[in-house]
Amino acid sequence: MARGVATLGVLLLALCLVPPLAAQPSERAARERLDAIGEEIQGLSRRLSTTREARDDAGRELREVETALAETHRRLDALQAERRGLTDEIDALESRRNGLEAERADQVEALNAQLDALYRLGLTPQLKLLLNQDDPARLDRLQHYLNRLAKARNERLDELARLDSALADNRRALEARGTRLDALAEELASRSADLAEQMQGRAQLVAELDSRYATEQARLEDLNQDRAHAERVLREVQEALARLQRPPPSTAIEQTQGELPWPVQGQVASRFRRGDGVHRNGMLIRAAEGTPVRAVHGGRVVFADWMRGFGNLLIVDHGDQVMTLHAHLQHFGVEVGQAVSRGDTLGAVGASGGHDTPALYFEVRRGGEPIDPQSWIASR
Repeated sequence: MARGVATLGVLLLALCLVPPLAAQPSERAARERLDAIGEEIQGLSRRLSTTREARDDAGRELREVETALAETHRRLDALQAERRGLTDEIDALESRRNGLEAERADQVEALNAQLDALYRLGLTPQLKLLLNQDDPARLDRLQHYLNRLAKARNERLDELARLDSALADNRRALEARGTRLDALAEELASRSADLAEQMQGRAQLVAELDSRYATEQARLEDLNQDRAHAERVLREVQEALARLQRPPPSTAIEQTQGELPWPVQGQVASRFRRGDGVHRNGMLIRAAEGTPVRAVHGGRVVFADWMRGFGNLLIVDHGDQVMTLHAHLQHFGVEVGQAVSRGDTLGAVGASGGHDTPALYFEVRRGGEPIDPQSWIASR
């Protein structure tokens, strides 16, 4: 995942456009304009980032720790998903093997019946038929029967050869999946150990950060500084989107106001204008760590990075100057520029940003201004 707010400009501006159609005469000019805006946003983002990091080395260290944690969580999720997929493949292969073995047993039984019938006719049935000088019509019928029996026997033998080859392929596939499953188990164990160590380091760092505040007022002042910094960055995001020659396409989100699903189910810990610091402009929803966070509406990811106060922050632009923010994520499940649909998994609930309790911070902005998210999502 890209690091730093300084990556915002290029990723945001280049990927928010609708997919290109046939080349237009003004396409080069439009791209040059986008590049210029991107450089402008990059420069501003670098200045904001430098100011923030110079102000607080401990905050920079928290960023590094939580970014590493997010990557570990993401890799663990990917490994576990691959393991589930391999397990399903092994189950399917074993079911296929059982079917092949049953089919082979049927073919062997049928072949044995054919060989038994041929044995009862003797070792040289054609010669016996000729020597017996039976009725020519009967002789013809028996010869036809022998021909059919021989053809059926060869077909059975060919089918057995095919089944043996399929069983051999099945066995090799099972061995390959088993080997990969063993390797996954080792990597999962290693990643889990890394996760435990990183979690311990993060807990110590958060405790150190909390110990800096002599009073609750000092803590609130720091939180308000985080919110002011976030407001500057978010304002630049909105202004950059507004300056695009071809703005992000509409997703008709205005028509869904009051009907959007919740991004995650949980207890509302703070509501619009009642929270502290970065939580003031949205709502905080407590949920178990690792709970999937889902898109409330279609759109495109325009930001996915760590930001002071927010931790791992993901922004989805829905067109019509409406954006949704999802903060304190454990890790990201999508990338900048990726189109998402309603219900798609964006990431997982976490406590990034130095928080001690897992929760999702959810915010809705229209025209760059925060609005009450509960006026957009469905009542429950």
